[in-house]
Amino acid sequence: MDIKEVVKEKYGQAALRVHSGGSSCCGSAPSSQCCVDPITSNLYGAGDTSVLPQEAVLASLGCGNPTALAKLNPGETVLDLGSGGGIDVLLSAKRVGPTGKAYGLDMTDEMLALARENQKKSGIENVEFLKGEIENIPLPDDSVDVIISNCVINLSADKDRVLREASRVLKPGGRFAVSDVVVHGDVPPEVQRSMELWVGCIAGALKDSEYVEKLACAGFEDIEIEPTRVYNIEDARAFLSGQGFDVNALVPKVADKFMSAFVRAKKPV
Repeated sequence: MDIKEVVKEKYGQAALRVHSGGSSCCGSAPSSQCCVDPITSNLYGAGDTSVLPQEAVLASLGCGNPTALAKLNPGETVLDLGSGGGIDVLLSAKRVGPTGKAYGLDMTDEMLALARENQKKSGIENVEFLKGEIENIPLPDDSVDVIISNCVINLSADKDRVLREASRVLKPGGRFAVSDVVVHGDVPPEVQRSMELWVGCIAGALKDSEYVEKLACAGFEDIEIEPTRVYNIEDARAFLSGQGFDVNALVPKVADKFMSAFVRAKKPV
């Protein structure tokens, strides 16, 4: 299978686990009642999650809280790339208010079904979930004020196209404000090649310098990458375990090189 099909299968399975009463971690991690994934855990405050269906919270596979960091304004139109169970779409819809709109885009039928159920349970109406790929956004040019995403762009095998599409649908002056996993420095090639770790939000991560370069090539300006969490040796051990690697040999080579970050940029006016 290619990367896209592996991602679709794994995230579809994650949605089904949540639907059946379990929880999910970052794609490749095992299902459990208490997610201890070092990337996806402890991202949202109780004030955010208390107003949403439990299934939306359990289905969160992100690495940050872009809705809190993006400073959304009433009346804005927001698009979440790879919206999963819908947590960031629902939170965005509350922030932009009834005069605004929040779109969620996902390619996985199971996640879309879960997100629409969560929307119905929440009673939030200014939301629309779209089926599609982040490399081919099904919205018109210049139609969105803000693009958010939560640990999804790193999963794409064609990040240049994703960023060009993001630029296309943003209005002039629109904001790109995503949480993602990025790399500072070099990591072993066997980690980069691992499909399971790609689905687990690690192996597909760009170097911070590459992210800046790709955003600039897509036409963005005012580009910033703000680390929100750097993964230490114990975190590295957690996400490498069970992947068939010599963990003790690899951990020192990847510790403190992966980080969750808030990536900001702006489409020129």
